[in-house]
Amino acid sequence: MTSKILLVTGDAAESLEVFYPYQRLREEGYQVDIAAPTKKRLQFVVHDFVDGYDTYTEKPGYTWPADLAFADVDPADYVALVIPGGRAPEYLRNNADLQRIVQHFFAGDKPVAQICHGPLITAAAGVLSGRRSSAYPALEPDVQAAGAEFVDGEAVVDGVVVSARAWPDHPAWLRAFIEILRTKAPAS
Repeated sequence: MTSKILLVTGDAAESLEVFYPYQRLREEGYQVDIAAPTKKRLQFVVHDFVDGYDTYTEKPGYTWPADLAFADVDPADYVALVIPGGRAPEYLRNNADLQRIVQHFFAGDKPVAQICHGPLITAAAGVLSGRRSSAYPALEPDVQAAGAEFVDGEAVVDGVVVSARAWPDHPAWLRAFIEILRTKAPAS
């Protein structure tokens, strides 16, 4: 039986932050299931960094189907969790089923990878306190308000949790996450 990883996301997630871990973890031999508020076709976005802009720009990205709804997720079926960024975490963090899922992974000390605005979800789930976390730099006050230490880094490892700022950090972020997976939850 193939080890399964859960990727939680929704509309307006950053395309690269969904597809890079989705494809890279499948390449490692894991089954990756995408969960969202409902089982539907999701609309992702592309965030880019443009000279002269104070923040990122946003354009329509790829669409992709969610495999299951948060309410239907049994987190015990999964060895690890991936939380992409984009704008999706702004509204996903309020979902009680998603909070239940996230709390399961942290309570069980299972590997978690979060990037960009993903820490908004772990903060809302009440599991970020006392940790070190990277995030999109504009989220520094949010990370600190959740009781965590903000670290401006491309692959911040805190136990089995790996965080990063945004998609330019993908190589270091996934390298660190896969090292943890190979030790704690190898693909079967």
